[in-house]
Amino acid sequence: MARKKDERHKQVNNSHYIIQTWTSQGENIRWNRQQSFFKNNNPITLELACGRWEYSVWLWNLSPQQNFIGIDIKWERLRHGAEITKEQWLKNVWFLRSKIHFLQDFFETNEIDEIRIVHPDPRSKWVDERRRLSHQRFLDIYKDILKPNGILRLKTDDANLFFYSYRSLQNAGRTIHDYTRDLYNSPLLVDHHGIKTHYEQKFVQEWRTIHYLIAENTK
Repeated sequence: MARKKDERHKQVNNSHYIIQTWTSQGENIRWNRQQSFFKNNNPITLELACGRWEYSVWLWNLSPQQNFIGIDIKWERLRHGAEITKEQWLKNVWFLRSKIHFLQDFFETNEIDEIRIVHPDPRSKWVDERRRLSHQRFLDIYKDILKPNGILRLKTDDANLFFYSYRSLQNAGRTIHDYTRDLYNSPLLVDHHGIKTHYEQKFVQEWRTIHYLIAENTK
């Protein structure tokens, strides 16, 4: 078992599609991202806490003219995404192994066109409020790296997190373009593109309601 884990970890370290922020490759990401990674100036979408790979990979299939970066700190999750990306010979899909706190170290002000937060950990205990990805300290980071009028999309099965996030965005002066408390019975379902994460498939089977919102960045 330990040998297999070591082999998987080595795959991550050697993957062409995973940028680890503490390596020399990660240190250079700010200045050579467009030239060495994407080789284009197309719009960039970030998927935060991307988990296995679903959104970053499938969104590229829908919009191959865009660039996608999935971000997570857990290497095993990123390994799955990198394997699928390699198998399908996808262009313009990368994975960044980093904590969300450090996004400003790797992305320029006004660089990102869209941020997607898909079924994040709700951090339901109040002692963990600062760790919610819709807490004010994270919204400040998103505001900096998103372009003016850039888009943030949030999808969650947790009603409390959804209401918390809605209020946080409003209090931070973001414009809520649209939202639904029941995505699968909403016109906004088309915006979902039929993509279900590993966990969302379980949520739907358990008849949980999916909440979704679209917010615009304002400087």
